[in-house]
Amino acid sequence: MNMQTPQRAGDSPAANRAGGSSFYLAMRILSREKREAMFEIYSFCRDVDDIADEDRPRPQRLALLSNWRKNIDALYAGTVPPELEGLAKATSRFGLHKEDFLSVIDGVEMDARADIQAPPLQELDLYCDRVASAVGRLSVRVFGMNEPDGKALAHHLGRALQLTNILRDIDEDADIGRLYLPKEALELANIHSTSPETVASNPGLGPACTFIVERARSHFAKADWIMSRSPRRVVRAPKIMGIVYRQMLEDMVSRGWELPRNRVRVNKSYLLWVALRHAFV
Repeated sequence: MNMQTPQRAGDSPAANRAGGSSFYLAMRILSREKREAMFEIYSFCRDVDDIADEDRPRPQRLALLSNWRKNIDALYAGTVPPELEGLAKATSRFGLHKEDFLSVIDGVEMDARADIQAPPLQELDLYCDRVASAVGRLSVRVFGMNEPDGKALAHHLGRALQLTNILRDIDEDADIGRLYLPKEALELANIHSTSPETVASNPGLGPACTFIVERARSHFAKADWIMSRSPRRVVRAPKIMGIVYRQMLEDMVSRGWELPRNRVRVNKSYLLWVALRHAFV
């Protein structure tokens, strides 16, 4: 969901990169120091994710991700690459953990090594933990959540968001040879193929999608419970993210899973309303 949001004069390069993200307004309501840290985390995620999606030989993609691991090692060793000075500042200020950055790279590497196609549910959960919940673990430290609740929120909200993305992007992923619906979900729909195009065009795909919907709803509910017992000021941003993505999930359910599946987008005015509603609590 790439909704361009106007940037402000003086925004950092990392902030400008985040301007097209559906999370931009959620990040923008944070204090300056926190939002700049979030923009740096987002920029890192964009950089490594773009490598996995590039149209270049896989060994080159893996080499670039290996270089990123070296850069993260250098950052934590105190030898900060010039282009990572902003990320280093955020890491120092908010105590971001090295293993979470490396976990994100590990997740992206799963895409870079081979196109994921109907993984076992356990493998999909590992993928979601790496590419989404690890980002959440970095983020909750910036938000200021306590350690147990922060980790729990990252676990559940990260998976909820990623599962929603998987459902939203079924057709786009199939076009590039990827299929993230797990084999257990496909079996429920009596689909035995793992070909992304074949699965995406199957008229009986609904039960497989419903399986993922129910898992996403469960994670959203658990994330909501964690946020309900947390100080409002520290969960404003994740609450906005959760509301927007849950609306996207329910809009897809209402649309249905039969072809043609028009891509669901959250109305920009609704996104702004949600952000404003939670900006001053």
